[in-house]
Amino acid sequence: MDALSESRHVGDHGDMPSLARSLVAEALGTAFLLIAIVGSGILGERLAAGNVALALLANALATGAALYALIVWLAPLSGAHFNPLVTLVLAFRGDIAARLAGFYVPAQLAGAVVGVAIADAMFDMPVYALSSHLRSGPSQWLSEFLVTFGLIGIVWCCSRLRPSALAGVVAAYIGGGFWFTATDFANPAVALARALTDTFSGIRPMDVPGFLAAEILGALTAVLLFRWLVPNVASSPTALR
Repeated sequence: MDALSESRHVGDHGDMPSLARSLVAEALGTAFLLIAIVGSGILGERLAAGNVALALLANALATGAALYALIVWLAPLSGAHFNPLVTLVLAFRGDIAARLAGFYVPAQLAGAVVGVAIADAMFDMPVYALSSHLRSGPSQWLSEFLVTFGLIGIVWCCSRLRPSALAGVVAAYIGGGFWFTATDFANPAVALARALTDTFSGIRPMDVPGFLAAEILGALTAVLLFRWLVPNVASSPTALR
């Protein structure tokens, strides 16, 4: 998306208002993402009357739709990363300044934590409660590796080759991932924040490190492969079309 190349200069000297706007947009977008994930999980579970498949379908559709809207809405302000791994990968490739990435990640984490509290409060749940939802084991870690690998691959390729399609592809992939993987977090900020809600979308705090390790490994593997498939050619107008 065009905002990715534009954000390369955000945070340079004398550009603090632009940096502040970008950070607020990242925090806001990540908060809304967690509101969508956790809120739809709570309501879906309540309305499904014990039908877990129906609750998961509601969770997947709401998350995918919200993610698409958030990316289109906030990409012009910050690039709409909403994910520390996406930010770090784009900084590694040179799409954004390393200094900017250092500000983005805390903003994303803060937004995620706030989003969980808002979602719980909207449905009269404890604002923060450590999750008891068990999510552990090789199948779960493999799923996290796979879904993160795919997400980073999509961002790496589409942001350069099909930027106008990026929002739809990411939203469709994450929404579909609810069904073709056993987990579908693909985001360290999401994993950490979901440990703070004892609801349908939660994850036990003791299970979070395994998810983080799988996500990081998936991202690194994706970078190794897609750096070769889509070389980081000079960011000429032709390359960004």
